[in-house]
Amino acid sequence: MVDKTIAVEVAYALPQKQKIISLVVPEGTTMLEAARLSRIDEHFPELDIEQSAMGVFGKTVPKPAERQLKAGERVEIYRALIADPKEVRKQRAAKAKEAKAEEAKQE
Repeated sequence: MVDKTIAVEVAYALPQKQKIISLVVPEGTTMLEAARLSRIDEHFPELDIEQSAMGVFGKTVPKPAERQLKAGERVEIYRALIADPKEVRKQRAAKAKEAKAEEAKQE
């Protein structure tokens, strides 16, 4: 019996550098296994594959070690956020409110 294989990609990006690695893996390979097999961490020494958040085509997957890949899927390895987007929006709204209040004072 011949084991079936599938073609997948593993991607990681920094602001100044990105890499997409194409691989052929056995059917049933998980996201985490594909990331390890890609050896993408050799291109990005700071990357900790075991601890990184991952997704498929922009959708985060909570348990990459359990999620089996389908042919043609791309595993995306995500960087940690520098700032919480909700907090940034709150700060922006507070600043806008302040500016509006300041503007009202001057009228």
